[in-house]
Amino acid sequence: MARDRKLSADERILWGKVARSTRPMPGKAGALTELDAFLAEAEAAAEREQEKQTPATLMPPQPTAPSTAKPSAGVHHPLEKPVKRKIAKGRLALEARIDLHGLVQSQAHAILLDFLIRAHERGMRHVLVITGKGSSMGSEGALKRAVPLWFSKPEFRYLISSYE
Repeated sequence: MARDRKLSADERILWGKVARSTRPMPGKAGALTELDAFLAEAEAAAEREQEKQTPATLMPPQPTAPSTAKPSAGVHHPLEKPVKRKIAKGRLALEARIDLHGLVQSQAHAILLDFLIRAHERGMRHVLVITGKGSSMGSEGALKRAVPLWFSKPEFRYLISSYE
């Protein structure tokens, strides 16, 4: 049954997930340019909104006694082996992904938290977070080191059950 109305933003996002999970038939070219343009526009609007927010004023640091205890990194629960195997073989689809490559830590933190909150609200269970640079020239990427530490913070803890 054909409708004369346009898709809402949520419907377009949902349709985008469905469309991206399919493969074009041999000899046919998939045309997702309108969807790609919409998603790019939505991401750009989110970035502009993020830039518009003014940074909070900082209070001068209060002197504290140095702590000898190491900060707790939180409990890391590895991904269950059957789930990991199903994802690797493509039998269990990743429901969303976010690429933090090229962002500074403050931007990446805010964008990742927003992404995970929205994914949690939509009932998504398996998402992919791309941090960018892996290990090269003896150094690891800043986000690759920071994201696991963020996951142990209170604002992320209720959103994450396991990660690798």
